[in-house]
Amino acid sequence: MAVTSVETAGGKTRRGAAVLLEVLRSEGVEYIFGNPGTTELPLIDALLEVPNVHYVLGLQEASVVAMADGYAQAARKPAFLNLHTAGGLGHGMGNLLNASVSQTPLVVTAGQQDSRHTISDPLLFGDLVQIARPAVKWAQEVAHADQLPVLLRRAFHDSTAAPTGPVFLSLPMDVMEEMSSVDIGEPSVINRQAVAGGLPELARALTALRPGKVAIIAGDEVYASDAADEVAAVAECLGAPVYGSSWPSRIPFATAHPLWCGNLPTQATGIAEKLSGYDAIFALGGKSLITILYTEGPALPPSCAVYQMSSDVRDLGRTFWTPLSVVGDIRASLQALLPMLQKAAAPQRAAYAASGQKVAETRRAQRAQAVAEVLAHPADAVISPRVAAWETVRAIGPDVAIVDEAIATSSDVRLFLESAWSAQYSFLRGGALGWGMPAAVGASLGLGRDRVVSLVGDGAALYSPQALWTAAHEKLPVTFVVMNNREYNVLKNFMRQQNNYISAQEGKYPAMDIVDPQIDYQALARSMGVPSSRVTRAADIAPTLEAALATDGPTLVEIMIAAG
Repeated sequence: MAVTSVETAGGKTRRGAAVLLEVLRSEGVEYIFGNPGTTELPLIDALLEVPNVHYVLGLQEASVVAMADGYAQAARKPAFLNLHTAGGLGHGMGNLLNASVSQTPLVVTAGQQDSRHTISDPLLFGDLVQIARPAVKWAQEVAHADQLPVLLRRAFHDSTAAPTGPVFLSLPMDVMEEMSSVDIGEPSVINRQAVAGGLPELARALTALRPGKVAIIAGDEVYASDAADEVAAVAECLGAPVYGSSWPSRIPFATAHPLWCGNLPTQATGIAEKLSGYDAIFALGGKSLITILYTEGPALPPSCAVYQMSSDVRDLGRTFWTPLSVVGDIRASLQALLPMLQKAAAPQRAAYAASGQKVAETRRAQRAQAVAEVLAHPADAVISPRVAAWETVRAIGPDVAIVDEAIATSSDVRLFLESAWSAQYSFLRGGALGWGMPAAVGASLGLGRDRVVSLVGDGAALYSPQALWTAAHEKLPVTFVVMNNREYNVLKNFMRQQNNYISAQEGKYPAMDIVDPQIDYQALARSMGVPSSRVTRAADIAPTLEAALATDGPTLVEIMIAAG
């Protein structure tokens, strides 16, 4: 091992890698997510002297980034990850883009070639700052070891400032080996819980609308602000239904709450239809009306006013005109708004209560109808996605975290969730596959190595299967549930929804079937040290999952569901 630090008359002199680890420890970092190469050797060597910072080894950088993403979301604090040069950063870019869309706070670093010979275009060299820049809030290369404390602390601060998201630092090998006596200082304490202005006007505007004519949209920012209780109190005051984002990162609201009405559709026409009965929406957080395929017309009916609250000023009035929107931390601002709302709503308290009761009754009836449909097909020869979702959610229960990347069953899974825990469910908001399995590994670490269920489609499972090895290596209680329909079902369904695709008319879909050869997920799991099982009957789903959830380590359950 190389010498990492020496004591001199002027104080402690140590390598840049040791300086970096000192800063990480002072910032409360528990884990470094990474996959090392030559440019990371100084950091790996320095870890031997810092036993309380644990290196979580991912076998491919896409998995590394998603593990860090899952950890940051579950732990509600920035994650630190270390990639390997231009190639490793390139491998991780898909999930880095996912993290950017989800606004996950990450401090992303990558080892860079020794700057003393970059002029000769050495192997593994690339312009890391330019490669990373489109996917992060900012990117910079560290020029000297003495810069590490300031730039690292800046990265941690800025990753958590609105809008939250990844930041990037390039770490040249010579900087990590350079000797430095720099003082790392202390972490700054920054309170970002600003209360929005304009709250009296907002309270008057919301209560001027007729009871039953306001819908609340609980966006991902509600989770980041830990404001589920405040959102529930506002909804109860107004007797208002609470919808989730159309393509969410989280369900930030208790799915067992009687005013929870599920997530909005993913097409503009569907969203407009769902919101057509309201005179206004109160959107908490930005980007809650994400659409996928283009459809004619806006997502909001012209008669529906938009009121917003977000800590990110850029999201206010970004797409839709708003008569009033306010900037501030959602939790702190709702706490200040609620007494004003209650006072303004008092004259119509009975009408608001009746509105809330009607919402709850409608929700109960819709869910009961969906459950009845499932129970009518207990012994079908082929498991439908809705039956698979019902049996899976029933087995998981209300108290186990779910990380979902199984698109074929995701809408049905959300339909059947019934939990008082507003942090139970997370989803692939960015849309780039390969996030779910490693994110579940990171989520388990972020929850103190607690139980997590990863729901993943068979196609998505092939993007980052290396997560299985890390789960086994770390002995994490993650249950991977592969919903296997042997095809890219979501793509086929998109084509079927259009009238102009020959593929849909002829029932032939090039490059969308995973059948020749079929993937042996059982063998794949076992090759990475994860016990596995396969389910072909609906009646076997719940007992198989319950057995998997009772184990101490990782398991994989493959559920064969209907194609087409």
